[in-house]
Amino acid sequence: MNIKVLAVGPYEVNCSVLWEDTEYAWVVDPGFDVEKIQSILEQNKLKLGMVVLTHAHFDHISALNKLLAGRSTPVYLQQADEAFAFSPLNAMGPYLPTAKPANLILDKRDGDTLEGGGLKARVITTPGHTPGGWCLYFERQNLLIAGDTLFAGSVGRTDLPGGNWETLSESLQKLKALPDETRVICGHGPESTIGVEKRSNPYL
Repeated sequence: MNIKVLAVGPYEVNCSVLWEDTEYAWVVDPGFDVEKIQSILEQNKLKLGMVVLTHAHFDHISALNKLLAGRSTPVYLQQADEAFAFSPLNAMGPYLPTAKPANLILDKRDGDTLEGGGLKARVITTPGHTPGGWCLYFERQNLLIAGDTLFAGSVGRTDLPGGNWETLSESLQKLKALPDETRVICGHGPESTIGVEKRSNPYL
């Protein structure tokens, strides 16, 4: 697996570009700075195969429409986040709501898989930060893309609309069950491992 993690936008969201086959790249959480994302695709001669949104907060999806321009790429989001994802409720300051993409796919459930371009990830639903948060677990590569569920030394906030601490606590138990050596790409900030977080993160 090849992976490039870009800190995009004023909130420094970690947007991940992943690929094995240059005919099919994954982009996870295109929050801002579409030019940076496009540059990675172009530099590596990649075709955009799918977009995955770990959750629907505006800072993780605001570059989606520009990234999809002229493309029919499927976009995966957990259904529980659809209600607010593309509404005025999900706008802040100068950032307008993101238009709902034509190829939005909402049918994936906990334990289902996403597969394409030689990559395969298991979906782990982790509500709490938002109602429809989820993580991607690439078992063969021992990699977790955690969105805003888990940070290095912290976890996603639950004081925004739709957040719930008790629900997030249950979700974190799912992640604790992963192997300690699992590499964790967080939604913001530095990466970590499950083992490090189990030993040092007070929320786990």
